[in-house]
Amino acid sequence: QVQLVESGGGLVQDGGSLRLSCAASGRTFSIYLMGWFRQAPGKEREFVAAVRRSVGITYYADSVKGRFTISRDNAKNTVYLQMNSLKPEDTAVYYCAAGPYGYSQNPELYDYWGQGTQVTVSS
Repeated sequence: QVQLVESGGGLVQDGGSLRLSCAASGRTFSIYLMGWFRQAPGKEREFVAAVRRSVGITYYADSVKGRFTISRDNAKNTVYLQMNSLKPEDTAVYYCAAGPYGYSQNPELYDYWGQGTQVTVSS
């Protein structure tokens, strides 16, 4: 099993920045891909970004390209999501996810999930 714990959410103004962290523990050697998803009220969970844990290759949703940056620190078993130029439409609960499979935007292919952290962007 793998446990994921997110931190770093909060309230920020339009155009502001936040950095989310996700610390993994347990059988971390089984993780191939780590990602971030988000879910706004009344909407489906959507892919935000992902990173291949071994080589650091990154993937982004079109809606966040150029504004968000995903990175990882394997020594700390931690993945980060730096969010800049935040917009009110970025408001959602952000979830960290991990899995043994290759790149996918499908949440069903991620085996492990954190509890989520709220990000609210005020206009």
